[in-house]
Amino acid sequence: MDPARDRFLLDLVRERGTPCFVLFLADVRARAQAVRDAFADRFQLSYAMKANPNPALLRVLDPIVDRLDVSSGGELARAIECGYAPRRLGFTGPAKRDDELRLALEHGIGEVVLESVPEARRLSAIAERAGRPVDVMVRVAPAHVPAGFGDHMAGRPTAFGIDEDDLDAAMAEILALPRLRCVGLHCYAGTQSLKAAAVAENWRNFAAIFRRTAARHGLAPQRLVFGAGLGIPYHDNQTPIDLAEVAAGVDEALVELGADPRCGRADLVLEMGRYLVGEAGVYLTSVVTTKRSRGCDVAICDGGMHHHLAAAGLLGMVMKRPYRIRKLGSVGDGEPVLLAGSLCTTLDSFGKDVKIGPLTPGDVVAIEPSGAYGMTSSPVLFISHPLPQEHLVEDRECGG
Repeated sequence: MDPARDRFLLDLVRERGTPCFVLFLADVRARAQAVRDAFADRFQLSYAMKANPNPALLRVLDPIVDRLDVSSGGELARAIECGYAPRRLGFTGPAKRDDELRLALEHGIGEVVLESVPEARRLSAIAERAGRPVDVMVRVAPAHVPAGFGDHMAGRPTAFGIDEDDLDAAMAEILALPRLRCVGLHCYAGTQSLKAAAVAENWRNFAAIFRRTAARHGLAPQRLVFGAGLGIPYHDNQTPIDLAEVAAGVDEALVELGADPRCGRADLVLEMGRYLVGEAGVYLTSVVTTKRSRGCDVAICDGGMHHHLAAAGLLGMVMKRPYRIRKLGSVGDGEPVLLAGSLCTTLDSFGKDVKIGPLTPGDVVAIEPSGAYGMTSSPVLFISHPLPQEHLVEDRECGG
């Protein structure tokens, strides 16, 4: 707990109210610099916009990251509206519609990341009709992923990428399609890992796939994208991942990749979202009322899963343990309480045994980390509550 920040947040709540998300921009900048420093600037940074597409945040990130990963025509349009040059954009996602592919072609974005051979055929036909070439990358779905990832897509049926087992045949067909220029390869096998050894092994596998594929198909990639998979601690008993250990574990593979006659000139790119912005954010919600129910203290808040589905344990990976939750301004554990949201469903709960009680109406509850996968990945229209506020804060504003 940072007392200065807590005082700032309490003042903010008194002035602006709850529920709201607050993102500390100094933390975002520091995290990006920490990644660059840990890997000695070997990697460019690509921000996965899906993690938090707030336009003000995107403008702040413009000088901080090298590229943006967009996953829809809407994200593509927003990125350009926020001032990003189209050549800095990579377009991923397994269900790109023809109108979205045409939009990418019209803007001349950096590359379309191909997730399947049928998608490659559609894009080739669109580019042929337009009489224009288009840069593409091929996304590979690796056959295996090391243990230690919160969620993964390797070695199982997946909508994402081309299975490693089918890659050679797929590459042969893609490279023969008219108007497509293959400028690189992309691997993403898992996410939310706090184990440095697992992440390093995963990246070593990516590097081997890149080298092998380039050699077999005569490629000289301009870019090689590593799906970072770096996790952040959501629960009290979790330890942050050690970037220095990851760097040490992948150093030899990166040296070999740099010396490879085909891959050596490629830009290496780390794609990440939550790792850059997740821990910089907090969700604040106020207690509306309290009650006693069957021997349990219940606190009901003005926010809920319609703002923060992940913190209710309902986004992708099911989180049985609560996020890091505290009463704003307090220190240490309190009495257990069922912390409920404002929706008419029993699913709307941030935890059944959250040790922050006793709570009274007006108390402010802070839920961290909440800088990624908050409002924009939540059912904000459920029961027609107003949208939460979003505040981006420069460090000087809170006494830092």
